[in-house]
Amino acid sequence: MYNACMVALQIRDVPIEVRDALAEQAQARGQSLQAFLLALVEREARRMRNMEILLQIDKQSGGSRLTAQEHAEIRTAERSERDRRFEAAPGSESDQ
Repeated sequence: MYNACMVALQIRDVPIEVRDALAEQAQARGQSLQAFLLALVEREARRMRNMEILLQIDKQSGGSRLTAQEHAEIRTAERSERDRRFEAAPGSESDQ
């Protein structure tokens, strides 16, 4: 049943130097060439999906123009507010 949803990919005309470099990387990671290449293809497919999602978000929101420092400051403020609300909630340790 596992193989029922799998397909086979074949790449032709791979230069020997490229094949050898890939095989060397696979061996260094303790993987077969097949397992190494599958992981490489899966990683690239995830990266492409993530890029599509980020582009959709950017189109919807106009993207963020904040710096990393500004993001960190907002996150810190939001966490402080969340903690303050949690501590003030009925049944919290500060209530007892």
